[in-house]
Amino acid sequence: MQSTSRVETFPAHTPAASQIFTTVLCHGPLTRLEVARRAGLSPAAVTKAVRPLIEAGYLVEDANEEARPVLGRPAHLVRVDGGRALFIGLKVTGDVIIGVLADLCCRIRVARRVALHGREPGAVLAVAAELVRELLTEADGFGVPVHGLGIAVSGDVDRSEGTVRYSPFLEWRDVPLAELATVTCGLPTTVDNDVRALTVAEQWFGDGVGLTDFAVVTVGAGIGCGLVVHGRVVAGAHGVAGEIGHVTVDPAGPPCHCGNRGCVEAIAGEAAILAQVREATGRAVADTAEAVALAHRGDAGARAVYARAGEAIGRGIATVANLLGPERVIISGEGLAAYDLFAEQIRDAFGAAAFGSAARCEVHTRPLPFEEWARGAAATAIQSFITTDPNRPGKEQR
Repeated sequence: MQSTSRVETFPAHTPAASQIFTTVLCHGPLTRLEVARRAGLSPAAVTKAVRPLIEAGYLVEDANEEARPVLGRPAHLVRVDGGRALFIGLKVTGDVIIGVLADLCCRIRVARRVALHGREPGAVLAVAAELVRELLTEADGFGVPVHGLGIAVSGDVDRSEGTVRYSPFLEWRDVPLAELATVTCGLPTTVDNDVRALTVAEQWFGDGVGLTDFAVVTVGAGIGCGLVVHGRVVAGAHGVAGEIGHVTVDPAGPPCHCGNRGCVEAIAGEAAILAQVREATGRAVADTAEAVALAHRGDAGARAVYARAGEAIGRGIATVANLLGPERVIISGEGLAAYDLFAEQIRDAFGAAAFGSAARCEVHTRPLPFEEWARGAAATAIQSFITTDPNRPGKEQR
């Protein structure tokens, strides 16, 4: 299936070498002394680990013209050669698969979308395999191998087993997706929950670089949350850590598909908002875009629905801040198209519900296109390829 690929093992054979490479990947270019300081390792250990990575072409050392020479020798900066390897990331929804070809620095080189006409695992895998074939053909033009495939799926996903335990949008239960995709697509495959995959991308390449404790909250069809605690992406004992969409914020609120009432998702998820806008306005609103347009035109009922959604999201974020004390919460997702309609309510509800110093948590808004979810999947494939510990952040612990 893949003409440019060859079996190649990443030359960072030890956890320390993997940590050093990841430190450069996340923070570089860096001098070797800076790498040693950030990784908490000796300069000798850094030199030993860097040499085979440079020889294999994964790291490049450039002269640093601005740095002062040390003992008469010019300082050098070590950086990752992003073009040295490629990875494919797929984001699977109930209707479409978004695919990207990304380099080793997780920069998107090619992006594609294909529609799904069935949600059965076999039908989805057939479409995914065809999309992977297209991206592998594109990879031929770069002249470097594709080393892995990452797939991001909403729901309860066991990354260590590569199994989708339950995906409500796909209506899947206990699908061994990593095994099936590896056989079907011919690439080592990592499967993870879509929000956790996006969190990996933010931790290694985005707004979470340099932070040991932060959260990513996604607003859209569902309300998701990815958590990084002490530098590790947290899945929890049962893989469902961060499910703030099912935190109850109004016990008398609308019923949720989980069986409870007044969950954040039952108030602020897209389906919930759409149902509430229809009820509040008496209009046969067709979709979320029409609901947003109605609110933007000043319809009082629609605006009240979005205000209530913002309050629910703000309370959910405050729950995360109170429990874990993150430095930053990054709000993302397709639901941010309506952000101006509920931003004030998010801020006010968060400020009212956050306890004490938890209110010092920074709340950042980061609108991202759907391709970024696929980039998150590619990030998990990169992570699996270069590290012996997928949770090791490779950055300075503070």
